[in-house]
Amino acid sequence: MGLIKAAVGAVGSTLHDQWKEAIRCEDLGNDILMKKVTTSNGVISNGSTVIVGPGQCAIIYDNGRIVDASAEEGVYTFDSSSTPSLFAGQFGETFKEMWQRFTYNGATAKQQAVFFFNIKEITDNGFGTSTPVPYKDWGHPLMNARTNSYIGMSVKIKCYGKYTFRISDPFTFMSTFAGTADVYRKNQLVEQIRTEVVASFINVLNALCTDKYKVEALEIPSKTLEIKKLMEENDFDKDIKNRGVSLVTFNVEGVSLDDESNKKIDQYEIGGDAYQQQGSIVEAYSEAIPEAAKNPNGSLNGFMGVGVMNMTSGGMFTGAQNNAFAAKPMDPQSATKVEAPKAEEKKDTWMCPNCQKEVDGKFCSECGAKKPEKKFCTQCGKELKETCKFCPECGNPVEK
Repeated sequence: MGLIKAAVGAVGSTLHDQWKEAIRCEDLGNDILMKKVTTSNGVISNGSTVIVGPGQCAIIYDNGRIVDASAEEGVYTFDSSSTPSLFAGQFGETFKEMWQRFTYNGATAKQQAVFFFNIKEITDNGFGTSTPVPYKDWGHPLMNARTNSYIGMSVKIKCYGKYTFRISDPFTFMSTFAGTADVYRKNQLVEQIRTEVVASFINVLNALCTDKYKVEALEIPSKTLEIKKLMEENDFDKDIKNRGVSLVTFNVEGVSLDDESNKKIDQYEIGGDAYQQQGSIVEAYSEAIPEAAKNPNGSLNGFMGVGVMNMTSGGMFTGAQNNAFAAKPMDPQSATKVEAPKAEEKKDTWMCPNCQKEVDGKFCSECGAKKPEKKFCTQCGKELKETCKFCPECGNPVEK
């Protein structure tokens, strides 16, 4: 049994009188995704008419199996003796492939009906990330001290927007969602689809913040084409397609950052290059502290290296060192507490010109001679030795 397409204009001709029944479905709008239409006794008589409207797909259901389908607008005659025609329309090979393997879950419902599917683009569907999502913001890059290259600042963002979808495979949609319900509406589907849309979008975000794309967080709404392309090329929306539904458009309308991320950006913009350097070195510093404690050549050697790092950064990371110790305390069994010896204070000594003894103080402890006063060249200001008669720098005679 199957459908035979009637001639153009046949509805208004005398052929209309020969049709026993006319099965049709009014426009399904943006809310109804599938609707079952049948006769009063649940039997479609041979020779009945099936009218497929614009944006509709009709599937002929007979006692637990699908016997024919049409996605082409027009008027058809139901012939119980003919073979399936499968007017595929926009679905191409999908109809033929599904026909070979589809029966509605082995159901044996004793009824005949026409299921009309809404294959128009279903609009006005919102989405949003319920919790902040980690993101590398390339609008505020930081220098990575270990690799000597820039990395995006770690922030957390929330996004919201809208998407549209359409039923791309009525057979799969019927088996996974609608079944043989009298009416299946968008609100029965949209919550499940929204969850899968957000999951697909998070995969896209993970790609946009890589070195390949380097998209700034606040520029995400302008990357509509890139987002759609990434979804298709990487099959991020695979779970949605497996339900017989495909995304048509996907638009991010807004992006916001959490409070902590906003503070980091404010510090970045105020501090400029100093903040960039600090953010990179602190990260390396916090990782170096526990590594120093594990140094097999001795913890003292490890911490000497950390000290060098602190000196080269101008000592500005002493606070970061304390925070690192607080966040990652060292295991007392893996590190030995060693106090570095204090440098001995150097005394101000001088050579006695009388007895040649090195002494400190104002008088020689050996001969009692007074500490000579320092002499300087009156011409160039160089310090002169006691025995100098001429300045070794400019040759000026030394005044006695």
